[in-house]
Amino acid sequence: MIKKKTARVVRYNRWGYIFLIPFVVVYLIFQFIPLATTIYNSFFELYQSGLTKIGPNFVGIENYKTILANEDIWTYTQNTFIMWIIGFIPQILLSLLLGAWFSDPSLRLKGQRFFKTVIYLPNLIMASAFSMLFFTLFSDGGPVNNLLIQAGIFEEPYKFLSNVVSTRTLVGSMNLIMWFGNTTILLMAGMMGIDPALFESAQVDGATSHQVFYRITLPLIRPILVYTLITSLIGGIQMFDVPQILTNGSGNPVRSSMTLIMFLNKHLYSKNFGLGGSISVLLFVITALLSLLVFKMTTKKNQEAGA
Repeated sequence: MIKKKTARVVRYNRWGYIFLIPFVVVYLIFQFIPLATTIYNSFFELYQSGLTKIGPNFVGIENYKTILANEDIWTYTQNTFIMWIIGFIPQILLSLLLGAWFSDPSLRLKGQRFFKTVIYLPNLIMASAFSMLFFTLFSDGGPVNNLLIQAGIFEEPYKFLSNVVSTRTLVGSMNLIMWFGNTTILLMAGMMGIDPALFESAQVDGATSHQVFYRITLPLIRPILVYTLITSLIGGIQMFDVPQILTNGSGNPVRSSMTLIMFLNKHLYSKNFGLGGSISVLLFVITALLSLLVFKMTTKKNQEAGA
């Protein structure tokens, strides 16, 4: 009897493995093999010089030494994180506020479905379309400058895309507009999963709305916050399309909006696959280390709070 049950379990498990085959095949073709190829190419001298192809010649870690010795890589890393922070901090604050409003049954907000749909719509628009829209709006002869001049704020057009602060702010603002709806939905789902009895008990004990939010809501949605922070960090490191289109690929003014992926794209465009591969591997390592650091820090805080 036991053997028959074991045989049935094995047959059921076999179907599970069969259904996993499409995922494994897709992962191997589009994820693992490109990653392995990139790591392999990073140890070789392989680039195009005119019509002549140089390499592949094994050079060990020379490509990594070349990249790390380049001072520009640190400037582009700083640019990337500054523009990510400009977009992420207001994004998480706005999403927490909207999530708290929408998930609070005592407010009884009307038209919630409509507003949830509206705030999520920018996430469905292509980043390239957003970039072209902002480029048109904030150009020297664009509608924003016309309004500012007519209002008497400026006497002549303000060069938004020629100023370091305004260019970085525009990039961060676009990321904020595109992603705050998605973040709001995630945080709101976490808030709605909290047992309402906890809020009722806190209200009976005389807790204020701020105390309920900071003492009950935030600690219980911390796993969602960690997920949001890590995924946003990974997306920030991969920032490319918005500054690429907004600055026409130049990263100006004075390369203050040049990101790491834009720098990588220049090497791939010039078919320098060795240096491009080394940059990709470094980005992969940086992303993994930062994600692990964020996860460890938040897990440690959870353990201390539980203790």
